[in-house]
Amino acid sequence: MSVALRRLRAKALDEALPEVARLRLRVFREWPYLYDGDMAYETGYLEPYRNNASAILIGAFDGDHLIGAATGMTMEDHADAFSTSFGEAGKEMTDIFYCAESVLLPEYRGQGIGHQFFDMREDHARGLGRAICAFCAVIRHADHPQRPDEYRSLEPFWRKRGYAPLAGAVAQFHWKDVGQAAQSAKSLQFWTRAL
Repeated sequence: MSVALRRLRAKALDEALPEVARLRLRVFREWPYLYDGDMAYETGYLEPYRNNASAILIGAFDGDHLIGAATGMTMEDHADAFSTSFGEAGKEMTDIFYCAESVLLPEYRGQGIGHQFFDMREDHARGLGRAICAFCAVIRHADHPQRPDEYRSLEPFWRKRGYAPLAGAVAQFHWKDVGQAAQSAKSLQFWTRAL
């Protein structure tokens, strides 16, 4: 497969946002997120990527087909809920670049695209003068009934790139799990690395 990664700006970004929303809905529906979302929320969530010089949106394309995306922006431009998590961990928001998500269709995984997503976002963060990159991952119990037998954790991949969990930096978010009638609280652990 021949996949090209491009930073999306202006019209290309505007045109890609609905597809990025669909990718998020599809990929985050899988374990461990089990996210049962909707397009209305996704559209609003992605809106801050328009006309934001600190933000980056990378599209992975197989021909003209968007098969993956990665996003990021300065931490202070992201969710307010994060500020408490980092304040308690003794980190300044203005030092941090937040790698918001990497979503990639299953058939394209294991080909190095995830590494390229991180490389491009980390380079962007350095260009903004940021000292730390961070992302967060949902915490699920190993005995969760919806955990697939074949699931392989991404933790070895993250650690290989130099990321580690930041003690005390856990955020709480609410969403509806697949198969559930209502939203419930989820804990997300922040992982960081120095740039």
